[in-house]
Amino acid sequence: MSETSPPPSGRKPRAAAFGFVFATALMNAVSFGIMIPILPNLIKQFVGGDTASASEWNVLFATTWGVMQFLCGPVLGMLSDRFGRRPVMLISIFGLFVDFLFMAFAPSLAWLYVGRILNGVTASSFSTANAYVADITPPEQRARNFGIMGSAFGFGFIIGPSIGGVLGDISLRLPFMVAAGLCLINWLYGLFVLPESLTAERRTGAINWRRANPLGSLAFLRERGNLFGLAGVGFLFQLAQTVLPTIFVLYTGYRYGWKPGILGLTFAASGVSMITVQMFLVGPVVKRIGERGAVLVGSGIGAIGFVIYALAPSGLVYLTGIPVFAMMGFLQPGLMGLMSRRVGPQHQGQLQGANQSLQGIASVIGPPLFGLTFAWSIRHQASLHMPGLAILISAGLLALAFCLALRVATPVTAPLAMAA
Repeated sequence: MSETSPPPSGRKPRAAAFGFVFATALMNAVSFGIMIPILPNLIKQFVGGDTASASEWNVLFATTWGVMQFLCGPVLGMLSDRFGRRPVMLISIFGLFVDFLFMAFAPSLAWLYVGRILNGVTASSFSTANAYVADITPPEQRARNFGIMGSAFGFGFIIGPSIGGVLGDISLRLPFMVAAGLCLINWLYGLFVLPESLTAERRTGAINWRRANPLGSLAFLRERGNLFGLAGVGFLFQLAQTVLPTIFVLYTGYRYGWKPGILGLTFAASGVSMITVQMFLVGPVVKRIGERGAVLVGSGIGAIGFVIYALAPSGLVYLTGIPVFAMMGFLQPGLMGLMSRRVGPQHQGQLQGANQSLQGIASVIGPPLFGLTFAWSIRHQASLHMPGLAILISAGLLALAFCLALRVATPVTAPLAMAA
């Protein structure tokens, strides 16, 4: 059946719209958020309660996931350009469902490891959702809609970790069962409700397998103006923000004595701040200072937020950094707005696949960098009393992103935005 032909029932197909893909991203973010305060503690349970050892195992898990993203991201991006966004999103959501089942019933760390491999191979729901947004949104409105898409993470941080924290106090396995159920619901929503956004005439005619790899995706970025420089800003941003998923639970537990319930409330506060910025402030701010300005504001103030997190002497002071750190939410929408203008509709998936591959590299480098730095810093308290050292490194990376953005985050003309 062609993209434009009516279904057998004679009813007109649902038109792709922003609300459909936002609902998909929201459900995915909630299911992902449920596991955030729980997985490090489950790993810690498997290693007999040793915080430093749990951090090292967490590094291995996250690094493996990043390697799979690095290798498979370009392939999934090209598949979405060839066959549409919807089937790739379905594959990704199903992979996350299987991963949660592994977490819920894994008898050992080895089983948990297998689940993360499977999820890393298929994980592309958010990058494909961004391509979906680019398909259906005029270039001048993309930064606003990318910001709203980012707010799905905020909702996920409010709802998911709160649920995970409460359920985790009952059983460390129960949150993963609930998350698996939400993923299954999301998959069924995608199968029966979510319409396709990429019409047949806008798809690529064939997959260029020579480009369906990390090196090919980097060549794709280099060929299009200063897209490579913008991707460098995105890479530094992705690398910097891996510090919190890697060490946040262990760091706050070690330094402030926070338990799952407090962690859930902290994620909720972070989520409210993220939603406020990305859903309500990105649109007006980008309209006033432009996408370039949003990138600079997000990277600059985000670096300050990291400094507060790293140096806070108490949990209360740490909490004061949440609204400051939330300003980093301007960076990604502005950056994605600039990048999506530089490619045509038939290459939006390839662009997102290339970004996902770079995110995979960040996920490979980040966990060892931050996890091992944290483990070293708490094992050498006598010589260097700085458990927030890893977070200070992230602040430096965002400062580098700010400096690079000053050079490469330039506006683009309309003809370039529509280039093939």
